[in-house]
Amino acid sequence: FLEDLKARGLRAPLLVISDGASGLLGAVEHKVPTALRQRCLIHRARNVAAKVPAEHRDELEAAFWAIFDMPDGTVPGEEAVRAAQRNIDAFARRYEREFPAAVKCLLTHRQALTAYLRFPAEHWKRIRHTNLIERTFGETRRRVKVIGRLPGEASCLSLVWAVLDRASRGWRGLTYTPAITRHLTVLRHQLDSSADTIDDQSGQAVTPAA
Repeated sequence: FLEDLKARGLRAPLLVISDGASGLLGAVEHKVPTALRQRCLIHRARNVAAKVPAEHRDELEAAFWAIFDMPDGTVPGEEAVRAAQRNIDAFARRYEREFPAAVKCLLTHRQALTAYLRFPAEHWKRIRHTNLIERTFGETRRRVKVIGRLPGEASCLSLVWAVLDRASRGWRGLTYTPAITRHLTVLRHQLDSSADTIDDQSGQAVTPAA
């Protein structure tokens, strides 16, 4: 699938947002290695909450989201990433004795939870989860449930295309200004430069860290 998209002209994305689908992540690593990886925060919040008794879930979810609430005026980039990572450490210290499984879940692939903070702040709320695509899944299921059974492949493709076409109007809702465009251009240059770096000892290309 990724090979087909590339053959049709898709540039390597700056960011891939996903849940824990290991097959997809492996394909992304192999086919578009320059892309940063963002773990869906909504999925991870649910994973963390599932590790604690029901009566503590609201508290843990609130503490989880507080990790990523950056103060107004926070400058996107490595310092914002480090600030969020310090918040993760604080969460771990607070709950490690009482809810060790929840803390372990949070700390697993923790760098992928903060990749979005390298992007323009205006985009943060939209690119830290997979809601854009999840909504299309829900809309497709809702329509199929009413139909009951699709008569064939063509009708299925038509339905999916119609749902995606309608949903894509919301995907265009990201703000773009000259400053944001420059930010993304600089970030792409950084990622491309990192991918071209060769480790002197191993001779292998160094994969950029999220």
